[in-house]
Amino acid sequence: MPHYFHSVMLDRDKCKGCTNCIKHCPTEAIRVREGQAIIIEERCIDCGECIRICPNRAKLAITDPLEKLADYQYNIALPAPSLYAQFGPDVLPGNILSALLKIGFDEVYEVAVGAVAVSNHLRRYIEHRPRPQPVISSACPAVVRLMQVRFPGLLEHIAPIETPMEVSARLAREKARQEHGLADKAIGIFFITPCPAKVTAVKQPFGKRSYVDGAFSMSDIYGAILQRLSDAADDSRNSLSPALGVGWGKTGGENHAIKEHALLAVDGIHNVINVLEEIERGELADIDYVEAQACTGGCIGGPLTPQNLFVARVRMEKLLKKLADCRQPLPDFPSDPDYYRLPGPIPPRPTLQLSDDINQAITMLEEVEHITAQLPGLDCGSCGSPNCRALAEDIVRGYAENSYCVFKLRERLQLLASEIVDLAHKQPPAMGKHVK
Repeated sequence: MPHYFHSVMLDRDKCKGCTNCIKHCPTEAIRVREGQAIIIEERCIDCGECIRICPNRAKLAITDPLEKLADYQYNIALPAPSLYAQFGPDVLPGNILSALLKIGFDEVYEVAVGAVAVSNHLRRYIEHRPRPQPVISSACPAVVRLMQVRFPGLLEHIAPIETPMEVSARLAREKARQEHGLADKAIGIFFITPCPAKVTAVKQPFGKRSYVDGAFSMSDIYGAILQRLSDAADDSRNSLSPALGVGWGKTGGENHAIKEHALLAVDGIHNVINVLEEIERGELADIDYVEAQACTGGCIGGPLTPQNLFVARVRMEKLLKKLADCRQPLPDFPSDPDYYRLPGPIPPRPTLQLSDDINQAITMLEEVEHITAQLPGLDCGSCGSPNCRALAEDIVRGYAENSYCVFKLRERLQLLASEIVDLAHKQPPAMGKHVK
């Protein structure tokens, strides 16, 4: 079995086995056994739903510490567009960039700038009417991993184009090499991330390498930025971010940057699943492009953002209105389409299939159907599996027993109690008549 890196981890000391997480996980990647949650690593997509839902804060995202800056001679921060929506209306992107420099970065490269380059290339790609339709955005790594696990047949719909984070990192690295004559290994590039899925995309990219060297949690670095904002006010860095690039931080922003064509935007991992199921049934062939975001509201609603989603949404809209009048000259972007292409097709992770052997899989599926029919169908989760069918699959895979279902256990206890009562009324023939 391949090794999977995961940003989302379990704090066993805090987990109380409450089963909240198992019922919200979109890939049924969590079980509760012996009073503790267990994450099935081959199924986890690091979407962060369990982080949001856990009442005991037992799920957490592992990101890099700021001390990692010491590993490199020259460090570049990549602020996500959603970072700008975490601050009040008086804080402009230039203030935030200056604060990042005062924290210890040598340079900043705005992902919103790279997003413009990706938007331009996406627009040209869609104009050629690629097949199959609709094309699905590759920008949200949680959605891409969801498709690897649950919708492998739709992977060929994914636009074969790198994310704004990767394109920005590559542009920033090349700029640093040219301007400062630095060796590649001397340059550290760090993304300020709103979600654990992007941490995983850095640590275990879809291609052979990521141009990003690490990821700092937006929540972790938020306080450090706040502390330096007053110092940065008089020394504001010139921000190049245009509204079209910053808009990628919210739902619909990616489509707005592409502009024309039949564009659909969906957010929230369970809404995304509904749309993907429609595509799987061939019902959305009239749509050219699907922007799909795992987090409600888009990246401004990521589990590692410090601000309330609704507040961030208002601030983002205000900022976009301000930036609409700004016309900062952008750098020249590479024109070669191959510069933006993913390194190869994204492979499936068919971890939900019962067996690699088709005949055995059919046999196991029949057994799953039979066991499911015997279970109460209440999907209560008290067995530690997310629903009755998942428990049936766990039983067939050898990971659970029928007695994990409290209703089946009660039936067995009632049967056993009835047999004990019957036995209590029986006597050996030598001792007398049977009592009926």
